[in-house]
Amino acid sequence: MTGYFIAFEGGEGVGKSTQEALLADFLTEIGKTVIRTREPGGTPAAEQIRDTVLSREHEGMNPQSEALLFAAARGDHVARVIRPAIARGDVVICDRFIDSSIAYQGYARALGPDRVRDLSMWATGGLLPNLTIVLTLDPEVSMKRVINPDRMEAEPMQYHRDVADAFIEIAALDPGRYLVVDATGSKEEIAEVIRQRVMQELN
Repeated sequence: MTGYFIAFEGGEGVGKSTQEALLADFLTEIGKTVIRTREPGGTPAAEQIRDTVLSREHEGMNPQSEALLFAAARGDHVARVIRPAIARGDVVICDRFIDSSIAYQGYARALGPDRVRDLSMWATGGLLPNLTIVLTLDPEVSMKRVINPDRMEAEPMQYHRDVADAFIEIAALDPGRYLVVDATGSKEEIAEVIRQRVMQELN
């Protein structure tokens, strides 16, 4: 059996968690076995890395160190959770994956998108989602939804603008593997657009 891997991407406060939950519920209702997970995180080691990399105690972390930590967490997550689930035939829904590193560190931290992508591809053995759903929303709007910001969320507004622009650019490079959704609509409208595309992919 071969499963299916869906990643949700986008800036802070765009509604990823809401849409992930709605999609997971829908797929479960039609008989799919769904694994919801997140990055950084998903395994005990990766969750510890998450605590470190997102903690405001580590303001000013070296960008290269940040990229390496995200890649390390991703490598463990893929090996212990995502690949086994796909092998079982499950549908994996992941909150963030490789494109977040490319956007946040490759573009917004100016480390170079190709370098950051290569690092994560090495860490994961070349795994990419079957479908990546990018939710787009003006950071001036989305950041108002963020309460108690972590280290990444607390970055200046220009950083979040750069991230939002980066996701659009990343998706444009491989449009067949992406669904870009305007997140200004109602959660029901957004969920319907996502469901239609996912069902096309699964049928």
